[in-house]
Amino acid sequence: MSSMERLETGVARRRGKKKASSHSRGDNLTGWLFISPLVLGFILLLLVPLGMALYMSLTDWPLLGQAHFVGLDNYTSIVSDQEFWTVLGNTLYFSAGLVPLNIILALLLAVLLARNIKGAGLFRTIIFIPVMTSLVVWSIVWKYMFATDSGFINQLLQLIGLTGPSWLYDTRLAMPVVIVTSLLKNVGLNMVLFIAALQQVPVQLYEAARIDGAGRIRTFFTITIPMITPTIFLTVIMTIIGSLKVFGQIYVMTQGGPSGSTKVLVYTIWEKAFKLFEFGYASALAYVLFIIILLLTLVQWQLRKRWVLHES
Repeated sequence: MSSMERLETGVARRRGKKKASSHSRGDNLTGWLFISPLVLGFILLLLVPLGMALYMSLTDWPLLGQAHFVGLDNYTSIVSDQEFWTVLGNTLYFSAGLVPLNIILALLLAVLLARNIKGAGLFRTIIFIPVMTSLVVWSIVWKYMFATDSGFINQLLQLIGLTGPSWLYDTRLAMPVVIVTSLLKNVGLNMVLFIAALQQVPVQLYEAARIDGAGRIRTFFTITIPMITPTIFLTVIMTIIGSLKVFGQIYVMTQGGPSGSTKVLVYTIWEKAFKLFEFGYASALAYVLFIIILLLTLVQWQLRKRWVLHES
C-alpha cells in the first residue's frame, strides 16, 4: 500500500470515529432527555425534601418564628424522652401484631382461591375491594362498628346475651382493634401477590410429589413454600414498612388514645409538627423512623440468603 493510500485510509478511519462519536453523543443526549423528567422529579420531590428535613432536624424551628441551629440536640432529646420509647413500643406492637397475621391470612386465602373453582373470582374481588377503599372511609366505618353503645359489634354480642366492652376506650383492646381493621383493609393486596406466585409454581413438581406419595401438607411445606419465598420476602418487607408508617387508622379511630396506648411514631410526628409546631423535633423523629426502617430492611436483605430460593 502506497503512502497516499495509507493517508487516505487514516483520514477515512478518523472520519468514521468522529461520526461514531457524534452518533454516540446524540444517543446519550436523547437518553438523558427521555429520563430527565424522572431525574428532575427524583431530585425535586425526594432529594431536596430529604435535605430540607435533615436541616430542619438540626434546628429549633417553631414554624412561625426564626429557626435556630441546635445541632444534635433534637436527637439527644428524643433518646432521653420517655414518651418516644413508649411510642416506639406501640409502633413495634402494632407491627408485630399486623405483619404475621397479614402474611399468614393472605397466604391461606391465596391457597384457597388460586384454584379454578366456582366463585373464586368473586371472593378474590370481595377481599380485594377494601384495598381500593379510602383509608379514612374504612376507618370511620369500623370506628362506628366498634362503638360502645350503638356499635354493630356490640349489638351482635347483645343478641347472644353478652355485654360488649368499650373497644376503642380500653387501653388493652384499642390497639388490637386497630390491628384487626388494618388487617382486613390490606390483606387483599398480599393475597393477590401470593396468588400470582402460586400460579407460577411448575405443575411437574406437584406431579412428582404425588408420585412419591407426598401428602398435601408435606407438599405445601416442601414445594409450595420454597418456590414462593421470593414473593414472601417481598410481602414481608412491604408489610413491615407499611406497618411502621401507620397513621390514618390511628388518627381517625383513636387519636392516639386511650391514655396514649395507640400513639405511634407517625402520629407523634404529625402531633409535634402540626399541633405543637415543633418542626425541628418532628423532623428528627421522622429521620429516626427512616433509620429504623432502613436498618430493618437491610437486616432482612442480608437474611434473605438463608431462606429465599435462588438467593446466594
